[in-house]
Amino acid sequence: MDEGKKRILVLSVSSLLLVAIVVGVVVCVVNTKEEKTTEVSTSTKAIKTLCESVDYQDTCVEGLSSKEYNQTDDPKELVKIGFAVAMKQVKSALNKSSTLQELEQDPRSKEALKTCSELADSSVRDLERSFEKFSDLDIAELNAILADLKVWISGAMTSEQTCLDGFQNTTGEAGDKMKEALKVGMQMTTNALAMVSEIATAFEQINNNQQAATQRRLLSFSDWFDPAIRLLIQDPPKKFEANVDVAQDGSGKYKTINEALKEIPKSGNKTFVIHIKEGVYEEKVEIFRNMTNVLMIGDGPNKTRITGKLNVIDGTPTYKSATVAIGGDNFIAKDIGFENSAGSEKEQAVALRVSADKTIFYNCWMDGYQDTLYTHTYRQFYRDCSISGTIDFVFGDAAAVFQNCTFLVRKPLENQRNIVTAQGRKNVRQPTGLVLQNCTITADSSLQADKSKFETFLARPWKEYSRTVIMESFIDDVIKPEGYLPWNETFALETLFYTEYNNRGPSSSKDKRVKWPGIKELTTERIKRFTAASFIEGDTWIARTKVPYASGLIQPPPQDEPAASPISPEEDVDFNRTESKTQSELLAVLKTPPSSPQSSGPPPPPSSSSGSPSPSPSSGPGSSPAAAPAFDDSPGPGPSNSGPVSAPELDPFDFGTVFDSQPSPPPPASSNSSSASKGGSPSPSPASSSASNATHGSASSPSSSSTSNATHGSASSPGSSPTSNNTHGSASSPGSSPASNTTHGSASSPGSSLASNTTHGSASSPGSSPASNATHGPAASSPSSSTHDSTSSHASGPSSASTHAPASSPGSGSH
Repeated sequence: MDEGKKRILVLSVSSLLLVAIVVGVVVCVVNTKEEKTTEVSTSTKAIKTLCESVDYQDTCVEGLSSKEYNQTDDPKELVKIGFAVAMKQVKSALNKSSTLQELEQDPRSKEALKTCSELADSSVRDLERSFEKFSDLDIAELNAILADLKVWISGAMTSEQTCLDGFQNTTGEAGDKMKEALKVGMQMTTNALAMVSEIATAFEQINNNQQAATQRRLLSFSDWFDPAIRLLIQDPPKKFEANVDVAQDGSGKYKTINEALKEIPKSGNKTFVIHIKEGVYEEKVEIFRNMTNVLMIGDGPNKTRITGKLNVIDGTPTYKSATVAIGGDNFIAKDIGFENSAGSEKEQAVALRVSADKTIFYNCWMDGYQDTLYTHTYRQFYRDCSISGTIDFVFGDAAAVFQNCTFLVRKPLENQRNIVTAQGRKNVRQPTGLVLQNCTITADSSLQADKSKFETFLARPWKEYSRTVIMESFIDDVIKPEGYLPWNETFALETLFYTEYNNRGPSSSKDKRVKWPGIKELTTERIKRFTAASFIEGDTWIARTKVPYASGLIQPPPQDEPAASPISPEEDVDFNRTESKTQSELLAVLKTPPSSPQSSGPPPPPSSSSGSPSPSPSSGPGSSPAAAPAFDDSPGPGPSNSGPVSAPELDPFDFGTVFDSQPSPPPPASSNSSSASKGGSPSPSPASSSASNATHGSASSPSSSSTSNATHGSASSPGSSPTSNNTHGSASSPGSSPASNTTHGSASSPGSSLASNTTHGSASSPGSSPASNATHGPAASSPSSSTHDSTSSHASGPSSASTHAPASSPGSGSH
């Protein structure tokens, strides 16, 4: 196909897509009762074809046949009319929620209504920015536009569902009234996502020639990432100047983080840098939606800690319980600890909630118990982070990729069971899910001695299409051989999507895994769909920051390729394996150029990132490590033997050295003892002057300084031959040959009295050769440090397929 014809085709689809999505949105919101029209134009034929692919076909066809929307042939005018009516109707619904708030007597219902208003507004804004994206369409960015659109519409769906989830355990009729008010809006977003997904897949076959140019364009430097930051990133810590410094000792402009947030520009596309110096900040911090392009740097996750204790038992909804909530797109955090110290007995208590697109967390710690990390919506990337908790401690409906992260399972209350993830994809077309790549799943030191007493599982399905992928990771013996736990009897067992690929460790064998229909075997070729470059379009926004990042697979593929499991028709479309009847008809319609194309529109996603089904929501906490780690860029063992490698074709600046000092010598070897914990309230040792001094894998050393001494680079000793030798803060001893020697920790000096000296990992002793030497418990804490046992409780709730519940008994579930 020559370029001229291709351009006409692109313009045709753009016009149809604008009409289909926007008018479809309006129809669902307005719920018009006008009679169907029998007149069918070329464009309405395409719209009707699109309606065949949606979940709510009658609503779609009825609305798109309305006379009101046939008065003009100009797609852009239809868009303007459609959005004007849609916004008016949605705002009317929001006003109704405000009225209900005033009349509501139940405090929990009143708070849920307030949260609903916020989430409904977020849903509207997602639709608005989809419209804006189309208005200034660049043909060279068609792939990116479709990817953005699917993510944003999915985010709108999640926001609406989160609104309804907030009414669980409330009294009165407010929940039912809001469910009815949102019914049409939820149908609208579901239909819009289906339309976009069909077009994305249909375009795959005509977009191959365009893709190379598109990818080159997308790899250009982001507008929001200020070029001045390149120098700042490359300089050592002592040379950089942030826009605002926060320090509790008065050495910065402000003493609290919330004061500093007032200086963030409400407009503009330049990076705003906030340096949060060492200290424990007891604040509830919220980066609002209009606070975009924020770069927040700490002095080390165990030195700069943000802590809180809001929780469900004391009356705060899960969504609002987060110590830190991120709502502004393009947010980056480095060397910061996030914590919710409420404890297990307070049930859901979030340390960090992320409701923003294209966010990055590098060398951060998130500590809590139930619902520690809430990966709420959009695209998220976590690198070299540590997340601790007990029940569903990573949950949500984002498209989130974790690389080189450590998941620490803590000791729960008696009669409870631990679950690492609870992903919440509600619709099969949502491009969301949790991907754990080259990570370590192991027991916290508080659980080590009692691993056999408390059952621990990799995941359970929070929503119908829950999706979790665990690949190239180390799975320690804390995980039960069955691997997964039902949410409630048979709920979602056929519709969920769980897969494990090329993992290692004592509990990596799949021989005794549960045999649910939703548990899949994927080949190497198909698992690539879940690499960072494909699943979250990482090459277009992560790679250029130069945060350490692997765009594809990290380990060599297994010698014995597994046979692929049967995949549902929807999942097959997601992997671009089949072409549906609807897609064929759509292409036939689109190949006839319209008489007067008036706008351009989105193309299919790149072949490496095809449209994908999407699951539902979850939650989690946060804590902090010792020093700001320095990423080791020196060549180590080849990619097959070491951790993730940087993606090729990157810009010359290097985020991997942001505010980093030179790599420090590894901490001395020490035994793995003791207790990293957050949220409990054991009494500190007599010499301690800290509010909470839980350590995450640090090894004390008389000569070590109080600054963090954590290194992030492969430091394998002579003769060692680990399958993966990613070290975070320690070096394996001579002669060791662990299958995975991933450690997270740093050396803390004796006598230090940091408010939190949480350690993730310790150094292996000479001559050891464990299958995995990834430990996350303090090693030999200093005289002044005090550790907290993980002993908070979590009361059991009713079994429910739509809520998160303590895992105190088989099948129980409620968040």
